Amino acid sequence: MQIHTKRVKKRVTIIGGGLAGAEAAYQIAKSGMAVDLYEMRPQVMTEAHGGDSLAEMVCSNSLGSEEISSASGLLKRELKMLDSFFLRSAEKNRVPAGNSLAVDRLQLAANITAELESMPGIRIIRQEIREIPATEMPLIIASGPLTSPAFAQALSGLTMRKNLYFFDATCPLIRAESIDFSKLFAASRYEKGEADFLNIPLDQEQYELLVTSMVGAEPEQARDFEKEIFFDACLPVEEIARRGPQSLAFGPLKPVGLVDPRTGARPHAVVQLRQDDLKKDFFQLVGFQTRLKYGDQKRIFRNLPGLENAKFERFGRMHRNTYINAPLIINQFSQCKKNSRIYFAGQISGVEGYVESVASGLLCGLFASRNELRNPLPETTAIGSLLSYIANAGWQDFRPSKFTFGLLADSGVECRDKKRKKELKAERACEALEQWIKKLAI
Repeated sequence: MQIHTKRVKKRVTIIGGGLAGAEAAYQIAKSGMAVDLYEMRPQVMTEAHGGDSLAEMVCSNSLGSEEISSASGLLKRELKMLDSFFLRSAEKNRVPAGNSLAVDRLQLAANITAELESMPGIRIIRQEIREIPATEMPLIIASGPLTSPAFAQALSGLTMRKNLYFFDATCPLIRAESIDFSKLFAASRYEKGEADFLNIPLDQEQYELLVTSMVGAEPEQARDFEKEIFFDACLPVEEIARRGPQSLAFGPLKPVGLVDPRTGARPHAVVQLRQDDLKKDFFQLVGFQTRLKYGDQKRIFRNLPGLENAKFERFGRMHRNTYINAPLIINQFSQCKKNSRIYFAGQISGVEGYVESVASGLLCGLFASRNELRNPLPETTAIGSLLSYIANAGWQDFRPSKFTFGLLADSGVECRDKKRKKELKAERACEALEQWIKKLAI
């Protein structure tokens, strides 16, 4: 295949314009190198994307807690220290979500696309890549969990193994005009921050009806050649319900920290809705990623108080996610062990989650554009520990991984209070990252 990288010296090729690819492109262009960013949409669409914008978040609009004692909070703190383009854009397009960073997904993607299109050194090419490009320049593969079948086939040749995959599911999106707000109450758990969530209180009878309805409904079926492998962080809500009658009440429908102002008591369970856009035209059912058939979704979710006349802008849906067996394929720098010019970034590399994908793309951008960066991030940092884990985990049963505090290398922190211990580990992580940044003059 003839691609643009053969015409220009010091030009990096990126395949995929998702969160990781967009972040990598920015970091490389910032360093002074040129970038060819290939995105197959709109020529070839996926089963989950709604448009052709770069960096489109297709599942949830939440980037997780901003508290430093949380895994996502520490990751975002490190990304800010590393001048993350995506995080900076996300903060400009945030919507109310308590202590979490949630965004207007479509506006964020549009803004990122416009900024990258206008950035010197970045060339965006709307074309599907169907084989591994033959170029001696650095190549970042960030084709994402929805890699096209043709390119997935090319990757299987590179990795010498059949592609691994799991199923991911997205949440329903409801039009605000169709919600009966009189039956809901606004509040955040433990009254932290603004009352940014709408809450549907359920008594035991209503909760049991919901569980019974979901367990008895028929899910969309996988194709014969696709084995169902779910990732726990994005498990379909009906799969959680099947694990036990109270699984949802202790999971996404947990009522802790919430009091119904009309009764003065804590409900048996709570369904939460979160604003999805700045205009408040749409609300997302939090934690309700599902693969139920559309007719069943409409029937079941309209039984919830306040949603009797719900109009669905988008139903929950399921799609296949593709990723490599990272421990066999890449090293701690996210480089392909068989070919050091090739890097893997984002969810296809074996990280899971929006913020983790951005972090992966950012580091690939740094590594690909700066040959002197031969020192890996300290494993006492969130990003460093995550990249080390996916490169060194057991390959026999590898699954995509989010960052958790358990991945951090021992930093000698001793504290009985769990939250304070995480805060201390986070402080150590930021100190270690700051030293790494100064040492390498990033």
